Amino acid sequence: SKDLKGAMEILIEQKRQKLSTVEKLDEHMDFASQLIFAQNRGDLTAENVNQCVLEMMIAAPDTLSVTLFFMLILIAEHPTVEEEMMREIETVMGKQELPS
Repeated sequence: SKDLKGAMEILIEQKRQKLSTVEKLDEHMDFASQLIFAQNRGDLTAENVNQCVLEMMIAAPDTLSVTLFFMLILIAEHPTVEEEMMREIETVMGKQELPS
């Protein structure tokens, strides 16, 4: 847990450094950037920012796996949707092999 917290602090500092050097800020305004600017304004503490980013990193795999599970079930239950998806993939990818 201490190692993870240290790694998050390093990532946030790297993001902070990147934000200080970009020319067009609007191209780099994601949620982490918004948190950093909120800290700069005094709306959040460094600990608040670290905790928010840490929770996003920890929560994402769980929510993603549940979402993918239900998406696959719904696709399996609706073969016409699956066919439409496959046509769309073929339209975009052509005859290329799909990455495995």
